[in-house]
Amino acid sequence: MPYSSSLTDEEWEILEPLLPQILPVKKQTRPCNWTKRELLDGIFYQLKNGCNWQDLPKELPPYSTVYWHSLQWREAGAIDALMSRLHGQVREQVKKSQMDNVADN
Repeated sequence: MPYSSSLTDEEWEILEPLLPQILPVKKQTRPCNWTKRELLDGIFYQLKNGCNWQDLPKELPPYSTVYWHSLQWREAGAIDALMSRLHGQVREQVKKSQMDNVADN
């Protein structure tokens, strides 16, 4: 069940290719049961609703898993790097849009 904080398919198409470059490599003893999209949906749910981690809906990954990944990614600077990369992409789109508007006039 998607929530208003859940990533849309279009948003995921933008984020997914950036994640391998930005997220820290996790030393795994076993494969993760949850996709990065599901983990991000859990993080975004908590951020949007301001709830306790324990209050994440049961449809999302377990709160302890979401919290652990959130903490690891934040400490590694991955969240800031992702935001910076997305900000750069938006600036490029705005620049191109402004250039197109100048060329049309």
